[in-house]
Amino acid sequence: MNENLFASFATPTMMGLPIVTLIIMFPSILFPSPKRMIPNRVTAIQQWLVNTIMKQMMNIHNNKGRTWALMLVSLITFIGTTNLLGLLPHTFTPTTQLSMNLAMAIPLWAGTVVMGFRHKTKASLAHFLPQGTPIPLIPMLIIIETISLFIQPMALAVRLTANITAGHLLIHLIGSATLALMSISPTTASITFIILILLTILEFAVALIQAYVFTLLVSLYLHDNT
Repeated sequence: MNENLFASFATPTMMGLPIVTLIIMFPSILFPSPKRMIPNRVTAIQQWLVNTIMKQMMNIHNNKGRTWALMLVSLITFIGTTNLLGLLPHTFTPTTQLSMNLAMAIPLWAGTVVMGFRHKTKASLAHFLPQGTPIPLIPMLIIIETISLFIQPMALAVRLTANITAGHLLIHLIGSATLALMSISPTTASITFIILILLTILEFAVALIQAYVFTLLVSLYLHDNT
């Protein structure tokens, strides 16, 4: 029986209705709030992680950039949690959908660009034309810089989508190969099973790294415009 490799990336439905919204909201339930429970080790670890991330992200920013601290911490927490939950069996990973990643990348990128043109108008316009550019190259450089500016959100979204999707496909392929080899060659199946475990561990790291890279690039765009 032929199996569709991309079936796991299809939007799940319940009674004919998409349930992506519920899946996206689910990670927030996993993080305890001090208002909902007595402070314990879980909340202490959560607060330590949030403070560490904020210090890491906010060191390079001025006062205007630091107003985005809550947004950046929420972003890296959401993407990291969503990626990790997507590695569980019979689950769906929203970050494998390019449309969702674009919906995150475009508003964040647009916010940093608008802030740059509002507070650093001359510096933002100066990026389109480096100082000392020969006159014949001015139109070409302006076009190139404009294209590179508008391609930034696409790069953010495609990078996250490609890395998460590729990891899921590899796990699916190696897992299917392991099941097929169990009845043919148990020795080979055990080897592929070990590879599958190592790949799963690697995907846990990739899930967190991609969340950090996405948030870090947004932070760098913000730093360039504040």
